[in-house]
Amino acid sequence: MLIENAGPLHPEETARIRCVIADDHEMLRYGVRRLLEDAPDFAVVGEADNAAEALRLVVEHKPDLVLLDITMPGMSSFEAGRLIEEQDFGTRIVYLTMHDDEEYVREALRSGASGYLLKDTPAPLLLRALREVHRGARSLSPQIQGKLKEDSIFRSQTVRVPLRRSALTIREREVMKLLAEGYTVRKAAAALGVSVKTVEAHKFNLMRKLDIHNKAQLVTAAIQKKIVALPLDM
Repeated sequence: MLIENAGPLHPEETARIRCVIADDHEMLRYGVRRLLEDAPDFAVVGEADNAAEALRLVVEHKPDLVLLDITMPGMSSFEAGRLIEEQDFGTRIVYLTMHDDEEYVREALRSGASGYLLKDTPAPLLLRALREVHRGARSLSPQIQGKLKEDSIFRSQTVRVPLRRSALTIREREVMKLLAEGYTVRKAAAALGVSVKTVEAHKFNLMRKLDIHNKAQLVTAAIQKKIVALPLDM
């Protein structure tokens, strides 16, 4: 669902850093938008409450930056990030999130992120980080830098780290966990707040990536990847 489309830019806005904001919390979007619009060098060209709509807005507006929350309903934000990166619009991806989990950070960097910033970042530092990303740098919140300083992904000079064919997205891991624990596709969709079709797509992708063909193989793979632990309560 489209939240707001700012429409054509005025001539004086063409030199600004054009941004799309995607977050399923309206107040968060409002606060970030006000922060950016109060700065002289930013312009917000669209808002979305889910990753699929954010992707559409990026295709339509080709902004300089897209700010993505991670845990929005529907399409995975990491999948949207990968698709945005593959389009090569020049749009830089910044995840603005409350999650400081290392797995989320690594997945974000694999998806092509130029920034990973926590939502409690002070406003002046957030603006500075976004400007750095726009200039071509990579920006991570200090807490994230501390956790990943020894990580090869963090040390890499390139922002995009190729995703291994067998690597699962966060949402695929969530789907795998529920299915391995005995949820039906319909119940998994209800638990995740997504459509049955979305869960079926994630199931198809994870089984293709892992070359598994039945429920028993899925459970075995989930145990091997420590997505679920024995004993399973089926």
